[in-house]
Amino acid sequence: MMARFWVVGGEYADTNFDITVTGAEEWFGPYDDYEDARQVWQRKAWNTVDHATTRYRIERIDPDEPPRCTD
Repeated sequence: MMARFWVVGGEYADTNFDITVTGAEEWFGPYDDYEDARQVWQRKAWNTVDHATTRYRIERIDPDEPPRCTD
């Protein structure tokens, strides 16, 4: 299986971007290539450019790779 791309984010409680207002991040995708995900990310980012506590990012998930350590 190959890597897939997701656009992840939403509105957060503050600019630490740890806790979302709704309690869960929004996930859009999966997309087969980075460019497709980038286009969605760009639309989401520009639609919320004036909201300091809203942020979106692109996540690459490859089921053949071990998960990253977050510690």
